[in-house]
Amino acid sequence: MALAAVLGVPDERLGEEVAAAIVLRPGSSATTDELQRFVKERVASYKYPRHVWLVDTLPMGPSGKILKRNISAPVA
Repeated sequence: MALAAVLGVPDERLGEEVAAAIVLRPGSSATTDELQRFVKERVASYKYPRHVWLVDTLPMGPSGKILKRNISAPVA
């Protein structure tokens, strides 16, 4: 994994769920299920992302920080 951004996405039942947008390193491969399972084994049950999607790039600001407000979850 090269970059990841964890954010909240709307959920009808809970109001908001944990989600992650992930950029893989060039030449590497992983499925969203593999990434989700990897994180689930290492963090508390309420912290692991329920929704994971792979992206080519993440929006970055001039200081090099990821601009989470510009990330939107893919439409299912």
